Amino acid sequence: MSSDLPPEADELKEELFGDADYRSAFGEDLASTLDLDRWSTGLDLDKIMERFRREIASAVHKEGELRAVVRSEVFPRLASRGDAYPDAGVYKVTPEDLSLIHERLLFRSKVDAVTGTHVSHDSLPIGISQIGVGIVSYQGTSGAFTKRLFRKEMASQNTGNPLQEAMDFIDMRQNRYQGKQDTLSRMARRGIQAYAERAALVEKATAEWRMGSGNPCAHELLSGSGYMTLLDRSLTVLERLIHEHKKFVYVSDSLTDRGFLTMGLALDAGEYALLETLQREGKQIVRNWEYGGRSKHRAWRFVRESSPCVVKGIFRVSDHAAPRLFYAHKDHAHEAAWVAMADSILRPERGFPMLLDVAAVTCRGVFGVDGFLGLVEDAYTQAGANLQFMTERGMRR
Repeated sequence: MSSDLPPEADELKEELFGDADYRSAFGEDLASTLDLDRWSTGLDLDKIMERFRREIASAVHKEGELRAVVRSEVFPRLASRGDAYPDAGVYKVTPEDLSLIHERLLFRSKVDAVTGTHVSHDSLPIGISQIGVGIVSYQGTSGAFTKRLFRKEMASQNTGNPLQEAMDFIDMRQNRYQGKQDTLSRMARRGIQAYAERAALVEKATAEWRMGSGNPCAHELLSGSGYMTLLDRSLTVLERLIHEHKKFVYVSDSLTDRGFLTMGLALDAGEYALLETLQREGKQIVRNWEYGGRSKHRAWRFVRESSPCVVKGIFRVSDHAAPRLFYAHKDHAHEAAWVAMADSILRPERGFPMLLDVAAVTCRGVFGVDGFLGLVEDAYTQAGANLQFMTERGMRR
């Protein structure tokens, strides 16, 4: 943790750039952007469409030029990088290989996918968080787990001095949402969800292969989100996944690692590349996070002993789909790529494992915002509060 507000998984702090950086990124001075006299007036669709087409065509053309250089110059050098994974390089999978994965694994329910969802309600008297995790195969849902957390500040204390209590709660609520205490609370919710997804994959799933979303060694887990217990439990589960189970594949649907994704755009349909282990990334997290002494030692041990066993790669199943980062055990990296690609080719326009999408839809259906909102509204009504504490902003997902 390098500042008072630690980085978060999906609400990362934006860096502050100078005017020169702004000019380089957007092609105009910041002063020009802030001058409202230079802004368009009304809605001139012809000019808007012309500008969009020109800018997008220029960006796509540049990507095409970059793609050719990556294929001819960068890919051949993957294995010679200083900290390269020994099997780093580009590989091709055939349609026949993918068909075998369909027949022998995916459609025989030998792959379980796990995903989670989180919804919360936040109001003055109470905060409620609901975390749900579902396990799905192509034969249906095999497990669903949920946890609800209730934050009741007023109900948790009783000093016998009503005036002092009221003043304390006013001060506490005023300061709570301006400091890092609530930031850590939000991080804890995300960390708990990330942990629960991996724990379900290890302890509750039964298939030969296990599939998850994102990076298995997520930042929230490797940092513990600021909580020693979460760190220790998370690393224990990850060690079991990595050293005992091994047959797993995680696929990312985000724009993290944009440099590697740029390389992925140079892949042809049906190609995948093995890039590096997670040791370098793990070292960066541990160096930059503020742990306690025992926690830091625990994190370093994981990075030293377990991170080198997880390989990061990238695949592309269609010329019409984006490349996807994937993570797998080094002993099963090629087969993991085939499993992810075989599932992704079922929706070539998206190029992302369909089983993970099915799991996400199933999880939202069981633990989504609509059912949760109904329970919250009913409870407020039964308490005689009507809807005075219900706001759109109070619902988060």
